[in-house]
This record gives sequence, C-alpha cells and structure tokens, in this order.
Amino acid sequence: MKITEAQSLIAQAGLPGGTWADLGAGSGLFSAALAQLLPAGSTIYAIDIHPPEKIVYPIPSDIQIIPMQQDFVQQPLSMGGLSGILMANSLHYVADKKSLVRQLKTHMEPTAIFIIVEYETDQANPWVPYPIPFQALTRLMQQVGFGQSIYLGDRPSVFRSGKMYAATFRQ
Repeated sequence: MKITEAQSLIAQAGLPGGTWADLGAGSGLFSAALAQLLPAGSTIYAIDIHPPEKIVYPIPSDIQIIPMQQDFVQQPLSMGGLSGILMANSLHYVADKKSLVRQLKTHMEPTAIFIIVEYETDQANPWVPYPIPFQALTRLMQQVGFGQSIYLGDRPSVFRSGKMYAATFRQ
C-alpha cells in the first residue's frame, strides 16, 4: 500500500491534534499517513512488538513520531491522555479484543477517537488469525463504551480477495 492510499482510508476521520498511539505500527506506513493529517505539534507513538524500523515515509517537521518496542496486548501503555489510537491491520492478531479495547480506553481522553483499519472478513487464516468484520467490531466497541461509529470507507485488499475497511469510534 502507498502512503497516499493509507491517508485516503483515514482522512475523513476528523483527527484531533495531541498525542496519538499507532498500535502495531510495523514499517510506519500508517504512522506517517496519520502524521500528514494531524495538526502541527502533534505526537505519535509508533508502537510495535518488533524492534522499531526506520520510518522511510515523509513526516512533517512539526510532527513528532516516537518509535517504541512494546507488546501492547500483554503490557499496558506507558502513556495516558491520548487524543487517539490507530490500529491498522493489528487488531486481527488479538484473540481477546474486548479486554484489550477496554484496557486501551483507560489511556484515552473522553473525547478521543479510535481508528481501526481491518479486513472485512470472518474467515481466519495464518496472516489474519482473529478477523473482525465491521458489524462485529461495531458491536464490540459499543459493549466497551464507544457508542459512535463511522464507516470511513474501504479499498480492495492486495493480499486476498475482499476488502479492507477503516472506521472510527468515539465514546
């Protein structure tokens, strides 16, 4: 996926500035896409279970991205007061999604936004072991206290038949 494609998936989210966490940041593609869309002075913690990679995508000079190695499923985040959390292609690795989202919510401001990019499927495979389609994700997020959901859009998946979707959730 190109950075412009990642941006277009999340661009309509109405992103508040402040401190963000990109969970499962990998190569930093979505961290960089988010950085292009946030207002000046914002900070993004690019968190991944693997050692941080050097982000090769353009980052605005007035946005700070802080790479961190952490297993966010097993260890609570070290920061609070988050304006937003982005999980792009990482929630499908989590078996107990409800517990994780409930725990992550404690690190978010009441007005924060949760952006999730996932595959629109319920068929597991080795690369997407715990998939969650949009309707199931919406129900889960409502159970945890995120009552407002917005389907931002979708795009064809490069790796499989079907599509990827992006959605936002607010309390």
